Amino acid sequence: MVLKLGISATPTAATIFKAFLSQGVSVNMAHKLVQLTLCLWVFTTLVLLPSPSAGLSRITLKKQRLDLKATRFARGILHNFASSDGEVIPLKNYMDAQYYGVIGIGSPPQNFTVIFDTGSSNLWVPSSKCYFSIACYFHSKYKSSRSSTYTKIGKPCEINYGSGSISGFFSQDNVEVGGLVVTDQVFIEATREGSFPTFMLAKFDGILGLGFQEISVGNATPVWYNMLNQGGVREDVFSFWLNRDPSASYGGELVFGGVDPMHYKGKHTYVPITQKGYWQFDMGDFLIGNHSTGLCVGGCAAIVDSGTSLLAGPTAVVTEINHAIGAEGVVSAECKEVVSQYGDLIWQLLVSGVQPDTVCIQIGLCLFNETHHMSVIKTVVEKENMEEELSVGDKVLCTACQMTVIWIQNQLKQKQTKDRVLNYVNELCKSLPSPMGQSVIDCARISSMPDITFTIADKPFKLTPDQYVVRAGEGIATVCVSGFTALDVPPPRGPLWILGDVFMGVYHTVFDYGNLEIGFAEAA
Repeated sequence: MVLKLGISATPTAATIFKAFLSQGVSVNMAHKLVQLTLCLWVFTTLVLLPSPSAGLSRITLKKQRLDLKATRFARGILHNFASSDGEVIPLKNYMDAQYYGVIGIGSPPQNFTVIFDTGSSNLWVPSSKCYFSIACYFHSKYKSSRSSTYTKIGKPCEINYGSGSISGFFSQDNVEVGGLVVTDQVFIEATREGSFPTFMLAKFDGILGLGFQEISVGNATPVWYNMLNQGGVREDVFSFWLNRDPSASYGGELVFGGVDPMHYKGKHTYVPITQKGYWQFDMGDFLIGNHSTGLCVGGCAAIVDSGTSLLAGPTAVVTEINHAIGAEGVVSAECKEVVSQYGDLIWQLLVSGVQPDTVCIQIGLCLFNETHHMSVIKTVVEKENMEEELSVGDKVLCTACQMTVIWIQNQLKQKQTKDRVLNYVNELCKSLPSPMGQSVIDCARISSMPDITFTIADKPFKLTPDQYVVRAGEGIATVCVSGFTALDVPPPRGPLWILGDVFMGVYHTVFDYGNLEIGFAEAA
């Protein structure tokens, strides 16, 4: 799972409540945000099998609706699918937020529910040798002694996700995916699952990666590659359909080796893969209503990630989106301070022609050299090198300055007056995402919110408010959550957009391995 958006430690309800109160949030709102934060956590942590027909395997997907009391859903994370022998697996609906399915490992097969994740490339399930992780006791565990086709490898390994990690060792056995049997598949027996709430509360046992081998831990051959190599599918494509009807028992479908015409309208628009690893492509302009954000006019990197629930993008743009749709995050005092004290100066420097990526350095808010790229979040190596030089406060002010520059620059292109621009930017500060990335919305305002449009292969792909707002809970306890969460990926890979379930639920997606391209069509 690629950039699963998450937090490294699990906060208590009391800690979260105090944090919100310290930011000036009302007591009632703090209580709601605590509920939402805990709910959003599991989905922030990480990231179908029908009968075969002429080399095509269809996997029926089931979904879970989000239950605020039982699970959590957070910044970019899950969903996935599967089933067995073409039969739909009855799964509890939780909220268009988690899709998964069943596979079998070993002979006779031992069944596991897994996330089918295009943002990672390894297969792992809990091991019977997982003794010291609480999460393992809540999920099915693989027992090698019960399989006649097991082959010992034993090489240790570890996978780190955005909000959790697993470690264990490699093993080899047969894997059943729908009506297909993949022989001698190398997979990971997980003996430790970190960040226990993430895995313990999750409805899946493990993860089956559908990314490229280039990002496979231990260079293990992915299940999908072996399906092709062993002649299990007739075409080197697989496709996803996610049912976004929360009342439906049939949650979706993953088809290996083909495309089901019943689940899309018209023709697919295809865009080439630009970098193997994740399913990455170049995305064009990004619009709020009918107005360009200016960020992706020259192109932005994007990936399609079935292991992420929401839509993740650069903090500056996500903040503009959440402001435009009325989503509210925690107020950033540092952001407002930058606007009030340095807004005029930033305006003057940009108007006079100073390069945007040097403005914050010139006014002394960013002390490190960033002459090549502007990035809100630095790479791990850069962070380590700067640790001794910069305090946390310095870094926050630098981040706030960089976002302010982006916002002012975008407004300058629209020829707005300075006062109007600075007032607008000050309002954007209020829409900065909360510490865990989520932003809440007044459910009554959904009908008046703007559409959000992605440009892919020079064609518009629109999301309406009903499509990009995620509802958690039921009745008077319903909380509406923005489908946009902040994630800053530094150059050269970033800025990067992650199109998760919110997008894939609206657009049927084809992953064409043979032609190295991705296709999108309106889901039916």
